[in-house]
Amino acid sequence: MNIKSISLFLLLAAPLVAADPGASLRETCAAKAATVPVVQGSTGWLFLPAELRHVSVGKFWGDDAVKVSKATKPESADPLPAILDFKAQLDTVGIELILVPVPAKAFVYPEALLGGDPTGPAPMRMDTFHQQFYAELRKNGVTVIDLLPDLLAQRNAADGPVFCKTDTHWSGAGIAIAAKKIEALLKDRPWLAKMTKMPTVAVERRIDVTGDLQGMLGAPGQETLSLSFVGTADSNGATAVPDDRQSPIVLLGDSHTLVFHVGGDMHASSAGLADQLMHDLGIPVDLIGVRGSGATPARINLMRRVRGDAGYLAGKKAVIWCFTVREFTEGSGWSKVTLAKP
Repeated sequence: MNIKSISLFLLLAAPLVAADPGASLRETCAAKAATVPVVQGSTGWLFLPAELRHVSVGKFWGDDAVKVSKATKPESADPLPAILDFKAQLDTVGIELILVPVPAKAFVYPEALLGGDPTGPAPMRMDTFHQQFYAELRKNGVTVIDLLPDLLAQRNAADGPVFCKTDTHWSGAGIAIAAKKIEALLKDRPWLAKMTKMPTVAVERRIDVTGDLQGMLGAPGQETLSLSFVGTADSNGATAVPDDRQSPIVLLGDSHTLVFHVGGDMHASSAGLADQLMHDLGIPVDLIGVRGSGATPARINLMRRVRGDAGYLAGKKAVIWCFTVREFTEGSGWSKVTLAKP
């Protein structure tokens, strides 16, 4: 093969080598995100425009953060320094940080936006930049639970989709996957092995809900979800297990930690992530969830507990920080929050 042939071969091969499986999805999300309050996909799937915008922006940390973030202050645009600062503070008091970002619904069911069958075989991963960001976090010692492979693998399991079709949140099936991943990480921790386990009962029930996106759409409609309701064993599941501020585990985050747990606009109670963790781990958890941003406001709430109770962090072993990935660009920003008084 002569020099000219080699050059032509490399030119033709370059796009294949550099192919980005998420490029077409980002383009589609960018086009749809700015059009309507709620984006309607195929077969009844609804999407939040802010989430689609986040998917569309590409790299969202480092020098690129200020270009794509909706943070109110440029210095709070980059999520990386705030996350690493939070980890460093927890490290000083012997508490493990476990980051659990909830993938965008569009990454799990891209066909609903791109055309195709959302009930078909799972597509390849399209979260190119999120994978890069998680690698950067891990390089800096942060434990990241990457849920997307499991959500893709089980996205059309017998107990239903892993996200609500008409709501911004994950479904009971998605919550169960996340709880099992967290339990698998923590189960061999020596401090957990020493704890007395509390027996619980999980009862499967189906409920009808009107999702928040359906409500924003202003059209009637419900979807049926299968949820696992957790309660104490001595009540045969009828009595919910309360959150426990003395727990060694803090579950911190946005409304993904509240949905199906607190009732009201969160659709149900005793069937959320906190409940599933209690059931899988055998101990209650301490929940600090906010309906707004799980980025800075959630850490501010944790700070208030720490400063209001000098002994609050004593005995804490892990902070599970769970929030939707759109928080990386669509919230008010990523300020550093000093937990203890300076």
